[in-house]
Order: sequence, then structure tokens, then C-alpha cells
Amino acid sequence: MRITIVIPCYRSENTLENVVKEARSEIQKRPENEYQFILVNDCSPDNTFDVITKLCEEDKNIIGIDLSRNYGQNNARLAAVPYITGDVAICMDDDGQHPADQIYTLVDKVNEGYDLVYARFSTKKVSLFRRFVSWGNTVLLEMIGAQKKGIINSPYLAWSKFSIEALKGYNSPFPSAGAYLMKCTQRVVNVDVVQRERMDGHSRYTITKLITLWLTNVTNFSAVPLRLALFFSALSMLACLGCIITAIILGVLGSSLVMWFVTFAIISNFFGILFFLLTLMGEYIGKIYLTISKQPTRVVRRAVNTEIKS
Repeated sequence: MRITIVIPCYRSENTLENVVKEARSEIQKRPENEYQFILVNDCSPDNTFDVITKLCEEDKNIIGIDLSRNYGQNNARLAAVPYITGDVAICMDDDGQHPADQIYTLVDKVNEGYDLVYARFSTKKVSLFRRFVSWGNTVLLEMIGAQKKGIINSPYLAWSKFSIEALKGYNSPFPSAGAYLMKCTQRVVNVDVVQRERMDGHSRYTITKLITLWLTNVTNFSAVPLRLALFFSALSMLACLGCIITAIILGVLGSSLVMWFVTFAIISNFFGILFFLLTLMGEYIGKIYLTISKQPTRVVRRAVNTEIKS
């Protein structure tokens, strides 16, 4: 069996070599298995690609990919898919936080018949705010069917051969490999893994990036938000009808001041719903336009060892 390790790289010149060495040593504990590494430099401003090039020169089973600009972790990960030759692909971070000694925990779960295996960290090294945002994102994605109930997503994961082949046909300007695979298979599972401290650096997921990721997952894979908007619009109309009836009654009673407040509430309510619907529909229309215009998901500037077909 061949195991492919996919590592998106950004500002990892000080950690990447150790991460690769650790992962390679772990795979070699089972001599019957072969390995392949695909290191994707997401236009890192430091010397990360120099480190990748050096590793490729030392080991022909390592492929180096250099993207033309910073596309983000999801795009960088998917940039590796066309080069995967393994029967199982493991995606892990470049900072050493994902324990290499758990690679076979993920691989063995795939060999049981699962197509998508996520590491579930028993001790997450993230802030309370990030945990809350992650929890809210999980609940919403479960509600709209973009995520299997009870499954916790993480960037430390494994793809089966089926998943790898499915991803090779996936092309979107707003990629989310996990949400896409959730539409392709129900064979998804978590395995418990202990998360380590980073060797260097810090998390680069800003609030803006988290919101962008959330919008991608919500609007790319479900029309449920549009149906929810329709539900809220109907509810708003009923509320307005109740306010109008109340205003008529108050008018009969001679309380014109209250009627003005009720009228103002109705107008504000209509404008709130109108802007909500316009924003939501604009998100869909914008993505339809960009999809039709064939915006690139990533552009590879150069690649090392891709001519190796072993």
C-alpha cells in the first residue's frame, strides 16, 4: 500500500523538515508500505520553498508544488490532488501540531472501509472564542446537511482512494473538500487524537478567513438558507399583519402616538427582511457569476519531482 502525505506549507521553513522526517519515519515502521509526500508552498514569503526543494532533491518520493500566490489552506490542499498516487492520503499541518505517530490510526480506519476520517482532538489548543465559533459552525452545517451529524471536522484527516478520485473531478472557485465529500459518501468517521503544541508560529485563521470558510460551506452545498429566508419572510408578513390590526385597534381608541411607533416598527421590519434577502441572494448570484467566469482555484508556478511516476 502506498500512503501519500499532503502538507500545505506557509511560513514553515523552521518546522517542515522535522515534520516530514517524523511522518516518514512513522510510515516506515511498516516496511510493506510505500510513501509519497506532496508539499504545497502557498506562496510563503519566507524560504519555505527552498526547504521543499532541498527535501525533493534528497528524496525523489517527495513532490514540491509552488503556488503563484497565497490561495489559502483549502486550495493548497486540493492543489496536491492531481499528483496523489497513494491508496490513502493523509492531510496534516506544517507546524508539527498534528502527531505523526497517529498516521496509522487514520490509515487503519480507512482500511476498515471509511472514505473520510477526521482526527478529533481530545485536548484542543485553541482559544475559547475559536471553540465557540467552531461549535456554531458545526451546528449550522449539520442543520443544512453539509456535515454529517456527530462528526467533528479537522485539518488532520485521511482520504480513501474513492475520495481521492472523487476530488480529482471537483472544480470550484470556492472549494471545501470536506463538504464536497460529505455529498459523495456517508462513510465518514472521527478518531480520537491528542493534539500537540506547535513547533513554531501561531494559527493564521483570522475572523475574516473563518467567516469566508463558513459562507463557502453554507452557500456552496445547500439551498436551505434560501428556504429559511422564505420562512422568515412569511413570518415577518404575519407579524406585520398583527401590527396592522393592533394599530387599527389603537387608532380606534385614539392612541395615535402608539400607532406611529407601530408603523415605524413595521417599516423597519420590512427593510430588515429585505436587506437580509438581498444579501443572501447576492452571495449566491456572485458565486454563480464567478463559477461561470472560471475563476482559478489555484495556479502552480513550478513543481519539483512531478515527472516521477513510481
